[in-house]
Amino acid sequence: MSTCLPPPAAGDRVIVGLSGGVDSAVAALVLKQAGWAVQGLFMSNWDDEDGYCTTAQDYQDARAVAAELCIPLHRVSFAAQYRERVFEHFLSEQRAGRTPNPDVLCNREIKFGTALRYARRLGATHFATGHYARLLPGPAGVELHKARDAAKDQSYFLHAVLPEEFAQVLMPLGELPKSEVRAQARRAGLPVFDKPDSTGICFIGERPFREFLARFLARTPGPIESPEGEHLGTHEGLAFYTLGQRGGLGIGGRSGHAEEAWYVAAKNAVRNTLVIVQGHDHPLLSSGALRTERWHWLTPARRAAFPCAVKVRYRQADQLALLEPRADGGMHIRFAHPQRAVTPGQYAVAYEGERCLGGGVIATTAPPAVEAAAA
Repeated sequence: MSTCLPPPAAGDRVIVGLSGGVDSAVAALVLKQAGWAVQGLFMSNWDDEDGYCTTAQDYQDARAVAAELCIPLHRVSFAAQYRERVFEHFLSEQRAGRTPNPDVLCNREIKFGTALRYARRLGATHFATGHYARLLPGPAGVELHKARDAAKDQSYFLHAVLPEEFAQVLMPLGELPKSEVRAQARRAGLPVFDKPDSTGICFIGERPFREFLARFLARTPGPIESPEGEHLGTHEGLAFYTLGQRGGLGIGGRSGHAEEAWYVAAKNAVRNTLVIVQGHDHPLLSSGALRTERWHWLTPARRAAFPCAVKVRYRQADQLALLEPRADGGMHIRFAHPQRAVTPGQYAVAYEGERCLGGGVIATTAPPAVEAAAA
């Protein structure tokens, strides 16, 4: 059983966000075995049934899990809230040429915002999910820590949640490896024990991303150029590309150029130009530093510069860096080693050991040469 799971007090009721997957199913199982009064909540937050959204099947799977565990299952749609608070921001960032991560905002606004408040209205004292992360007591309140299973850790996606909300949240899988989660599901006879993990955008599902985005954003073709200004082709719109991207450029072999692959190195929104380079390790794909928008602290704010580890994308290994709080509330981050394809609109998230300190949206980057000169 998870050591970061507190025992229930008299009258405690926990509502588990049952997605229809194995992780949330085992979260409910672990809580019930620990003596909690458990209920389930299935959230349908995307209302387009177009063959990629699996809400109908996921609901049937959640019903089957609830029946096996003999727990009530509530169903609610937060589709309007998701579109207003998450998806509109996602589209706005895409239009600006940035690459947002809607899963971070979904956790803050929907799962640990709207859904948590809904669970309280249903009489719950706690809200639980199948996230792989640990919530541990600290001197200033509940702290967010990495999961024991480093390959499944989801603390990166949880860094923007309001710290006071974590006081009423349970994450029973924080101490468990994924292999044990599936084994527990199998032993308990849960019908989703071998259901594949979902890897699509939060609540939207797995689908061809460019095709999906084109339903909401107009195509705005423009030139594809080399750093020297050589015209190499035409792009469909800056929103459809991300820094470091290799495929989908339509360039192929070019006379006078090596046979190395091409990569997106920059977006010039003023000129509507996509800049590409050859070679996975081209210098223009590297950054020595970045600046964030307002930093979201999960621990008491710091005023002086301090060293720690930083991730600029999910599943990235910890990167040593020096963090310098800015007067505008943002953060200046200097890396010990250059980082590849750091992308504005994504998140920089900081850690001290296993503890997540918080994070912020990446606003701008600086190449290693510029950062070295400034130092």
